[in-house]
Amino acid sequence: MKILFIGNLEFSFKTLLATLEFGGNVVGICTTKNSVFNSDFCDLSQVAKSKKIPFLYVKDINTTYNLNWIKRINPDVIFCFGWSRLIKKELLSIPKLGIIGYHPAPLPLNRGRHPIIWTIALGLKETASTFFLMDTGADSGDIISKKKILIKNSDKARDVYDRITNSAFKQIKYFLPRLENNSLKKVKQNNALSNFWRKRTIKDGIIDWRMSSRSIHNLVRALSEPYVGAEFIYKDKNYKVWTTYQLKHKLLNYEPGKVIEVNNNCPTIKCGEGAIKLINVKPKIYLQKGEYL
Repeated sequence: MKILFIGNLEFSFKTLLATLEFGGNVVGICTTKNSVFNSDFCDLSQVAKSKKIPFLYVKDINTTYNLNWIKRINPDVIFCFGWSRLIKKELLSIPKLGIIGYHPAPLPLNRGRHPIIWTIALGLKETASTFFLMDTGADSGDIISKKKILIKNSDKARDVYDRITNSAFKQIKYFLPRLENNSLKKVKQNNALSNFWRKRTIKDGIIDWRMSSRSIHNLVRALSEPYVGAEFIYKDKNYKVWTTYQLKHKLLNYEPGKVIEVNNNCPTIKCGEGAIKLINVKPKIYLQKGEYL
């Protein structure tokens, strides 16, 4: 069974290595040289060169040139893991076993963009690692493997990212031989249960001190590494917040944004509800009790 692999993220890199480790016959790789919007970007050509696998740099994978290259590779199946660009109908029709996509969410719930970030930012307690057969819709094809992933209140984005990736390894090892011998079970999605998350914008990463301490804490967790970090602006300068500690202050006559105490250069800020201690801020910020952000 010949596999073409498409991807350009850290997750893509790790699942490509797992596919090869589990005996997958990867005959071609499509990736990108860079990315202006993926902080966890990874160029897969390094694997292609080390394993002597033909590879192609693409921007729009649906161009005639790229499609012809893929047709010459003649894959039986395409693995598209970690790819936020459009896959059109002509590409879907090339491999006889279809294109297997991946989405770190419990499909049909939470289709769309930035699922790990939105999951943590919204304070959800679980998500999933889901492989599915791609169709012309968005994350709407038949599911071939779905595993629940639990999320703790202390988890940051890296914790969830790694837990999802480790689950994906096990799932690939399970479904790879079943895909080859045509014994893979497929489950249709119930579209009536679906929702769709939008693309995140820069504004979504800006801390508003009128938010509750819980919402700010979740936002910081969601945008921590490998992502871009939540931020606030103080005296026309941007500060990234990587770690916070949520407090339950009941200081009803303190305005949001007020520095209510500073311990070991870690300021505690009054929020719309509760307070938040800033543990790791880059660049370092030096605030005094009574100041306002």
